[in-house]
Amino acid sequence: MNMNEKTVIVTGASSGIGKAAAEQLKAKGANVVIIGRDPERTKAVGEALNAPYYTADFTDLAQVRELGEKLHAAYPHIDVLINNAGGIYRDKREVTVDGNERTFQTCHLAHFLLTNILLDTLIESKASIINTSSVGAAGLSKLDIHDLNLEKKYANTIAYGNAKLEVTLFAKEFNRRYGKLGVNMVSFHPGNVLTNFASEADGFIHSMYSLALKSKIMQALFAMIGPEEGADTLVWLATTEPGKDWQPGNYYYKRRITKTHKLADDPVVAKSLWEQSERLCGVTYPVL
Repeated sequence: MNMNEKTVIVTGASSGIGKAAAEQLKAKGANVVIIGRDPERTKAVGEALNAPYYTADFTDLAQVRELGEKLHAAYPHIDVLINNAGGIYRDKREVTVDGNERTFQTCHLAHFLLTNILLDTLIESKASIINTSSVGAAGLSKLDIHDLNLEKKYANTIAYGNAKLEVTLFAKEFNRRYGKLGVNMVSFHPGNVLTNFASEADGFIHSMYSLALKSKIMQALFAMIGPEEGADTLVWLATTEPGKDWQPGNYYYKRRITKTHKLADDPVVAKSLWEQSERLCGVTYPVL
């Protein structure tokens, strides 16, 4: 895909693989739109890339709605939407202003809502939508489709694993519903990337990542990579052709379809997640 003048929206673009991907896509000629939570960091990235930028806190769905409406008005054509924002948070369960468990909302629900607001533009543009998942979906998720907000049993690792499985389920169900219209969604694992995604975690997770950031031995032991390398599959998905170079609805790692949690292929779970996400976001995706 020739990226000259293509419009690419990247959430979570103020740091980590989102920032790295934005930089690489800008270098390939794309019109990159930067989305971040932190105003100062987001502005810095936007100005460095000479790119438009917007801020929104995904723990507040009202801010996501406002962001979506601004993007919808500003960009009548969107070639690529990268749903990348998210993180792993505290050992103690946190609830957003919308009443949802924080990880579930920031990683999945906020992107589910944003995609809904932009849906008509994405369909008309025959866009590629790319969701950042993780190997944590396979290793950490204990998804209970009847307890999406983890009210019965919470751990920050489970919340993170569940959320990363949910973004893959989102891609599967999205393609069942809309793939025939030429719009495509996919998910991928970037690798064990050295970023600040665990900066708001505490306990064991925070200690491990703090140590890894400082220790070359830890980085080698866990095969950790920098954000530029971690963005490789993301940039490849954004710059190649769905249906030809990659298969929509699948989960990728190192540019190859890879297995993840067994529930990722369960259409009943995917449908239930979709319907509950609609209710929690207060939206209905159209039947087309």
